[in-house]
Amino acid sequence: MASVPIMLVPLCLVENKNEQLRVNEKALKILHKISQPVVVVAIVGPYHTGKSYLMNCLAGENLGFPLGSTVQSETKGIWMWCVPHPTKPDHTLVLLDTEGLGNVEKGDPKNDTWTFTLAVLLSSTLVYNSMGTINNDALEKLHYVIELAELIRVKFSPRLDGVEDSTAFVSFFPDFVWTVRDFTLELNLHGHPITEDEYLENALRMIPGNNAKAKNTNKSRDCIRCFFPNRKCFVFDRPKYKDLLAHIDDVLENQLNPEFQEQSKNFCSYIFTHAKIKTLREGVKVTGKLLGSLVEIYVGAINSGMVPCLEDAVTTLTQCKNSAAVQKAADHYSEQMAQRVEFPTDTLQELLNVHTACEREAITVFMEHSFKDDKHEFQKNLVDTIERKKEALLMQNEEASVKYCQAQLKKLSEPLMRRISRGAFSVPGGRSLYLEEKKKVELGYKQLPRKGVKAKEVLQNFLQSQSAIEKSILHSDKALTDGEKAIAVERAKREAAEKEQELLRQQQKEEQEGKEAQEGSSKEHIAQLEKKLDRKMQNHLRRFEWNLDHKLKIQEKLLSEGFQKEAKKLRKEIDQLRDELEESKTKKLALNSLISQILDVVSSVLRVGTEAEALWDIVRNICDLLQGNSKEIIK
Repeated sequence: MASVPIMLVPLCLVENKNEQLRVNEKALKILHKISQPVVVVAIVGPYHTGKSYLMNCLAGENLGFPLGSTVQSETKGIWMWCVPHPTKPDHTLVLLDTEGLGNVEKGDPKNDTWTFTLAVLLSSTLVYNSMGTINNDALEKLHYVIELAELIRVKFSPRLDGVEDSTAFVSFFPDFVWTVRDFTLELNLHGHPITEDEYLENALRMIPGNNAKAKNTNKSRDCIRCFFPNRKCFVFDRPKYKDLLAHIDDVLENQLNPEFQEQSKNFCSYIFTHAKIKTLREGVKVTGKLLGSLVEIYVGAINSGMVPCLEDAVTTLTQCKNSAAVQKAADHYSEQMAQRVEFPTDTLQELLNVHTACEREAITVFMEHSFKDDKHEFQKNLVDTIERKKEALLMQNEEASVKYCQAQLKKLSEPLMRRISRGAFSVPGGRSLYLEEKKKVELGYKQLPRKGVKAKEVLQNFLQSQSAIEKSILHSDKALTDGEKAIAVERAKREAAEKEQELLRQQQKEEQEGKEAQEGSSKEHIAQLEKKLDRKMQNHLRRFEWNLDHKLKIQEKLLSEGFQKEAKKLRKEIDQLRDELEESKTKKLALNSLISQILDVVSSVLRVGTEAEALWDIVRNICDLLQGNSKEIIK
C-alpha cells in the first residue's frame, strides 16, 4: 500500500466562511493519495475546552492544531491531520479537529449544527469534549444530537412519517467518547467508587418529570443511548496551573500534573487500540480517497440545502470504488501471471491452469473490494478485462514458441542447408542421404525441451518448405527406378497428411481446453458471488441480532428508570424486529437451497457449450436471480 503523505502541520479540510462550507482542494489531494484504510477520529465540543490539545497528543506532537480558540475567526471549520497509525501497520490515522461549538462570533447557529453533523458522518470515533461535569447543563449543550435524525437520512425513501428508526443510524454512527476536562469530583456514587464509564451511564439515566426542561434533557440522553451504543468516558484533572489549558502548548510536559499526563496517555492508548476503521454499510472499509469523496458529497448536499443521505453517498461512491476494485483485481491477475509463467509453456493446458488459479484470486480480490454492483456491470468489465489479458498472454505464448522453435530449427538445419546449396545430394543415392540428414534435424528438434504450443506447427512449416527440395532431389536421383520414385512420392504425401491430421487434433484439443477454461471461469464467478452473498446475508443477520440486543438493553434501562410507557412503546419495535429476524433466517435457508439447485443447472448448461457472450448472459441472469433473492432477505 502507498505510504501516508507527509503532513508536518494540519490543513483546513472544510472551511466555514461567510456562512458557507467549502472543501479545501489541497486537503482533498492529500486524502486522494491515501489508499490505506483510515481510522477517523473527530473531536467536537464547546470552544476553549482543550480539544486541540487532545488531538495533538494523538498525533504525537506538542504543536499542530492551533490551541486556545480553535482557529482564527476568518478561517473556521474542520481541520485535518493525517498521520501513520501508531499501532496498526498500513493504516492511516485521520484526526479531525472542529471549531468550538457555541462561539458567539459565528453568528449563524446552523454552522455549529452542520459542523457536528459532519463530524458524525465522517468519523469512526467521535470525541465530545466538555468542561467540569456531565450534568443537565452539559447535556443541554449537546442538543445537536437531537437534531441528527432530522439532518441525516439513511435511505433515499424514508418511512411515510419522514422519520427513520434509530437502528438505521446505529449501523453507521461512530463510537462515542466523552472527555470531561478539569474534573474535580470524586468518582463515587452512593458511597461506592465507580468507573468513568459508570459515571457516564449514570449521567445518561432518564430523569422523571413532565416539564419542558426534563423532556428536553431526556431527549439528549435518549438520543445518545440510541444512536451511540458504543460509549466510553475519560475524566481529566486540571493541568494544575491557572489558565494552563488555553496555553498548554507553551508548557513542558514535566510541568503538567502527573495525573493529567497519565489520563492523557490512557486516552491516547484507548483510541489507538479501540478506534475502528471507518466503514460504510456492508462493511466496506473507507480509504483516504473514499473519505475525500465523502467530504465532497456531504458538503455539496449541505450547501445545496439538501439533507445528506447515506445511501445516496454510497451510490455515488460505487463508480469510484468498483472501478478501483476492477483495476485492483486486473492488476493482481497480471502481476501473478507474470510471476508464475515462463514463456513458452510446454502446453496450452499448463498456461490455462495458471490462468485459472490467477483468475480465481483476481475474482476474490474484486469481490472483497466491490460493493453494490447490483447490475454486475463491473463484474462483466472484469470478465472482459481478464479475457483480453488472457488472449494477449496466449498470443505472447504462441509468439515466444514460434520465435524459439524457428531459431532452433534454423540452427539445427544449417548443416543440411549448406549441403543442399553445395549440391551434395544431386548424386545417385542422394535422396537417401538427404532423408538421413533431414531425420537428424527432426530428431534433434524433438529432443529440445520447452518448445511450446507451436512446436508441431513450426516443424510442419519447416518440412513443407523442404518438400520442393525433396522432390527435386528425388527426381534427379538416378539410383531409383520410376516405380520407386512413384512409391516414394506417395509415401511422402501420406506422411504429410498424417502430420496435418496430428496438428489438427492438437488444435482441436487446445480449442476444447480453452472452452473448458472459459466455462470454469463462469462457474468461478458464480461460486464467488455465492460466497459474497452468503457473507452479506450473514452480516445482515448479525446486524439484525445486534440491533435487537441494543433495543432490549435500552428497554431494560427504561424499565429500571421507571419509564414504563416508553418501554412499552419500544416493546412493539422489539417484537417487530424479532419477527423480521425469524423471517430473514427462513428466507436465508430457502436461498441456500436455491443456490444449490442453480449451480446444478449451471453445470448442465456449461457442459452443452455456448459462445462467450451467451455464456456470460447465463451467468449474469443467474447472478441477478441470486442478488434479487438476497435483497428479499435484506429487506
